[in-house]
Amino acid sequence: MPVDNDHHGERGLIVIEQPAYTGFGFSDEEWGLLVGLPQSVLAAAAAAESDGTRRTMAENAAGLETIAAGRESASPLVAAVAGEVVSRVGDPEIGAELPVITPDDPQAMIDDVLARAGQASALLAGKIDEGQAGAYRHWLVEIAEQVVGAASTGGILGLGGDVVSDSERRFRDRLAHVLND
Repeated sequence: MPVDNDHHGERGLIVIEQPAYTGFGFSDEEWGLLVGLPQSVLAAAAAAESDGTRRTMAENAAGLETIAAGRESASPLVAAVAGEVVSRVGDPEIGAELPVITPDDPQAMIDDVLARAGQASALLAGKIDEGQAGAYRHWLVEIAEQVVGAASTGGILGLGGDVVSDSERRFRDRLAHVLND
């Protein structure tokens, strides 16, 4: 009698694991927008005020921690996006840091991020329930909040100064407005 060595007679069956986002009904391009946005929001919030490498590092760390914390979200969408971002950039819990990026034209970068946030908001409204969409939008605003609140601007030797500058507040408010959060 022949011995069946290939498990239950399934010959040559290849299981292709579907990417996480197909369960949400997003295309590659749409998922790329949603996954790219948290880090873009972080970078734009940090760029809203030019306040030196040390402060930008603190802002990056606060933003990355907020992104990573999204993995614990009750929203499956936020948890999936956060997991994907952390898998790409590294986990702050094991010392991952983002490079400090100083854009040549911070305003153009901010405008681009706000435009993409608007696209993401419209995409979510058409694809998933309001609870999921709202959780994602709120998470993006929370990332911006944590970044702009991470390091004070102005003052001398880190003393005094505003925790959130006008330009940082303006970015956060514009983001919240674009996302209707």
